Amino acid sequence: MSAVITARELTMHFRGCEALRGIDLTIASGTVFAILGENGAGKTTLIRILTGFQKPTSGECRVCDLDPTKQSLEVRRRIGYVSDAPALYDWMSVAEIGWFVAPFYPTGFLAKYRESTARYGLAEDRKIKHLSKGQRAKVALSLALAHDPELLILDEPTSGLDPMVRREFLESMIDRAASGRTVFLSSHQISEVERVADTIAILHEGKLRLVAPLIELKDSIIEVSVGLDDPLVALPVLPSPADVLTEETYGRLRRMVVRHYDSEMHDALTAHEGVTSVRERSLSLEEIFIACTKGSLARSNQGAQGAQGAQGAQQGAERIDFSHGPEAEATPVNQAAE
Repeated sequence: MSAVITARELTMHFRGCEALRGIDLTIASGTVFAILGENGAGKTTLIRILTGFQKPTSGECRVCDLDPTKQSLEVRRRIGYVSDAPALYDWMSVAEIGWFVAPFYPTGFLAKYRESTARYGLAEDRKIKHLSKGQRAKVALSLALAHDPELLILDEPTSGLDPMVRREFLESMIDRAASGRTVFLSSHQISEVERVADTIAILHEGKLRLVAPLIELKDSIIEVSVGLDDPLVALPVLPSPADVLTEETYGRLRRMVVRHYDSEMHDALTAHEGVTSVRERSLSLEEIFIACTKGSLARSNQGAQGAQGAQGAQQGAERIDFSHGPEAEATPVNQAAE
């Protein structure tokens, strides 16, 4: 299976901020790839680099076998993009914005756009300014898909949408992957990602903590709870390939989130002097995400829902406006890195 996106040692440095730190990534075609991260983790910065709106400080990447730093317009012709707040001309109608964008793309764009908006039940004469957020999202998705792009990039696309519209978005992602196209989804809505993604990446403070197929990720990471007769007991270092993502002590209870844990490690812990019990528990994707980003499962265990428990203060981002075609410039919201 060929790769639609590759990145090698990508870094992005802003004044006082390392937005991306050595990103290595390969995304196969025909998959739904989801990148999870808090606000400010670097997700939008990575998308800006992949779409040619931002030149990385160092490293290289290829999108649809093109170099975004040198062939940005061609990259944008071959991909579709939907953000959490699509930039659309409010004074245009649903039909007019399709007509306006169509010349940037091959013949057939307008017919497919009209077919998509009709399927979503959008009136062609309705002004953009009179549409709900969910309806605007449907217009943006119709614009992004009308040229049948090889790659669809979604940056927090369902933020603030009602459950019905969110469901339609998720179903469209699965349909795209089934047709051999690729979906790159950036989100912190863990429940929706878990429903559609084939592969998960967790981005934290500009670094990829984990990249793996969803099923493999959930099967390979568990929580190990070790009972101790003394809080000061030192546990043995788990041998390779075990990777301890986080470790916490609660009196005589030691909790670890471990990747690639096996029965031999269980036996070694059980036999260690001072250990009174060893228990293992499977983790949800939300708990894995929190362990990778917060270093603690306390918030998750107290019942935090979705990825809201992982949200921080947004450090700012720049939204990309494709409603004017591939030649459109980025619309700055502020100048900080995400």
